[in-house]
Amino acid sequence: MTRAWTAGQLLFEPPTDLPWMKTHAALPAAVPHGDAHRVYFSGRDERGRARIGYFDADLEAGRVLGVSAAPVLDLGTLGAFDDSGVTMSCLVEYAGRQYLYYSGWSLGVTVPFYFYVGLAIGDGERFERVSAAPILERNAIDPFLTASPWVLVEDGVWRMWYISCCRWELHDGQPRHYYHIRYAESADGIRWERGGRVCIDFAGLDEYAMARPCVVKQDGRYKMWFCVRGDAYRLAYAESPDGLTWTRGADPAVPPSGWDAEMQAYPAVVDGRWLLYNGNGYGRTGIGLARPHA
Repeated sequence: MTRAWTAGQLLFEPPTDLPWMKTHAALPAAVPHGDAHRVYFSGRDERGRARIGYFDADLEAGRVLGVSAAPVLDLGTLGAFDDSGVTMSCLVEYAGRQYLYYSGWSLGVTVPFYFYVGLAIGDGERFERVSAAPILERNAIDPFLTASPWVLVEDGVWRMWYISCCRWELHDGQPRHYYHIRYAESADGIRWERGGRVCIDFAGLDEYAMARPCVVKQDGRYKMWFCVRGDAYRLAYAESPDGLTWTRGADPAVPPSGWDAEMQAYPAVVDGRWLLYNGNGYGRTGIGLARPHA
């Protein structure tokens, strides 16, 4: 599976005429939908609160076919862990149901935000939360926050790679988050066992944040696309023989253009044929599409 891609085409720009989405289209994750693909993502309202919706696309033609008029997952109730935003992570189709894993946001005081992993189950159009609480709350292993899981089901075992904050530090008087990628397992996709296994850690002092991994198993090996942040997010890549011990490789090569010249983030590889990702401003410019380099 290639790590070299063509320059990204700007596939989807955020509409401004939908009440649930005034800006941004972030964290794409695609599943087959008829002859096309349904791409779930997060858009923001006028107050910057994210909700999850979708657009249908012909990825081969690089063409959007339609956009959801309403979100498939709205804000949580007042005071809940996701009352200030829900951001897309991944969707698992299993036993006739769709499991939508997401990050739920709430605002903080000593630190600017908290987020934790949530789960909603549905039919592709509407999803219901399995709980008003997160499925990966903070605990002794993940004492600060959890977010952005990617889940595979193998031989009845649900395997998750997710973001965990290992500390906050003050930089120039402002709190800075440090989070890397960890691992968990489950028998049902809802209740998870965590051992604190770190899969991808910081490669140097210039890295302090990683974001949503995308994990694919191909030819007996696990391949992960993610992004890592120094001055700005850039795409990154790693491989593993077992999904537990990972070796980082060369960063994926996606030649930047104007819309993604400052940042490349939140990659999701679809069928080994397409790479969906975000550019500048954490999805402010929209969602791009790259293809394997010939």
